[in-house]
Amino acid sequence: MTAGAVARSALRTSLLRYSRSWGLWLLLLVAPVGARFWIPGDGASDGVIAVNDRLPVMTSPMLGVTLGIVITTLLLPIAFIYLRSNATRRQPWQIEELTAAPRVAIALGRFAADCAMLGAVLAAMTVAGWFIAWLMTPIARVSLFEITLGLWLIAAPCLMGLAAIRILFDAFRLTRGAFGEFLYFILWMASIIVPVAGAQRDVSFAANMTDFAGFVRPLTYDLPPGRQNDFRIGAGGELSGEPIALDVMSGLLSEGYVASRLAWAGIAVVLVMLAGLAYQPHRPRPERRRSGWLTRWLEPGAPPPADREARRAPAAKMPLLGLIAAEFSLIAGGRLWLLLAVLVAIGGPFVDFRMVASPAALLLLIFGLTAHAGQAEKPGLLALTRTMRFPPIARRLAFVVAGIGWAVALALPAVARAALAGSAAPLLLSLATGAAAALAAILLAAWTRSAFAPRLVLLVAWYGYLSAAS
Repeated sequence: MTAGAVARSALRTSLLRYSRSWGLWLLLLVAPVGARFWIPGDGASDGVIAVNDRLPVMTSPMLGVTLGIVITTLLLPIAFIYLRSNATRRQPWQIEELTAAPRVAIALGRFAADCAMLGAVLAAMTVAGWFIAWLMTPIARVSLFEITLGLWLIAAPCLMGLAAIRILFDAFRLTRGAFGEFLYFILWMASIIVPVAGAQRDVSFAANMTDFAGFVRPLTYDLPPGRQNDFRIGAGGELSGEPIALDVMSGLLSEGYVASRLAWAGIAVVLVMLAGLAYQPHRPRPERRRSGWLTRWLEPGAPPPADREARRAPAAKMPLLGLIAAEFSLIAGGRLWLLLAVLVAIGGPFVDFRMVASPAALLLLIFGLTAHAGQAEKPGLLALTRTMRFPPIARRLAFVVAGIGWAVALALPAVARAALAGSAAPLLLSLATGAAAALAAILLAAWTRSAFAPRLVLLVAWYGYLSAAS
């Protein structure tokens, strides 16, 4: 079988599986819905994009750039969740790794399918942008070409890079699991933060190559020297003065910008080819050897042997309370998790609760909640739990209650200190964060049947929670 035939087969198979994924329709809606809330209307006093503490005038190219920024900041993590948890996440590697089919061709075929799917999302965003422009701008001043150019120049290379990172992470054993998810979270944050460093540099291809997200040059092209990094993306901060008119089109067509966007698209293709060349076959996980007293103490240990002479266990007097207690104990992921929980709780009264203690407790709780939710929502285990006394919905409600209980338990010393001072703020904050984290974890785990989606979503939300505190 030729490499071209292998690539076409991988492309057709992946596209067919994508066509059967109902989650794709939700992904198509995320960006247009988010864009409508990100784009301020006429006379708005605040917005998520500000330049020199002023709202930009919403011209057609500025609208396209804004839609592109929605893709690079809002959609990229959600799309990565979808790529890692949709219908194509399970592949017949037991067969593929034994055949002579070139891995580069398989990787390119799947990459092309991912790009086609993400291209459909971008097309839906384009149509939504045209509709938003018709609502917000007089029809005589609407340029569909400028809207489309601004959107696709910024977003298309980013989406290609996202698809390439997915293929690359699937090629290595280390990044196929939770570490890959954590690494993508770091890369996504870096793609938003690092471009600011190139804002003050001269207009050139090299300067634009530091901006993977692609939004710096269009926003800062005609700003005066010394103020080229004075822009804000996201909520927060006060606005002053009248809206600022930006020459966004000149920034899009400036020296080296289009070439840098094409270069990032080419880098994505090269990454996919390297992923095919460096692909690591699956291997059984080696059994971890227990060595050292600390390792043995931190591991949960083997369960006690069964007593064949034991009597039949009586029915629980309070079965619902027992279900909540079982979920409470399962959220705690071993002795190390409990040790960290004790340290977080002890340190709560001695630091600022909103700035330090609450984010630390929430981060620890996120890992415990997502790990247990991902295990409990596996299809095989669900088939077993449906035969038990309580239905899965009852267990999920118990999970939320137990998550709230852990949030309060981690904040209990801080809550007690605040209560002595006549304040209930730590208690209310722990109740709110615990309920939100537990509810999001179990809903996303029930949807995706894995711990990945809730973990990444909650990590992104945790970063926003931490940033809002400062």
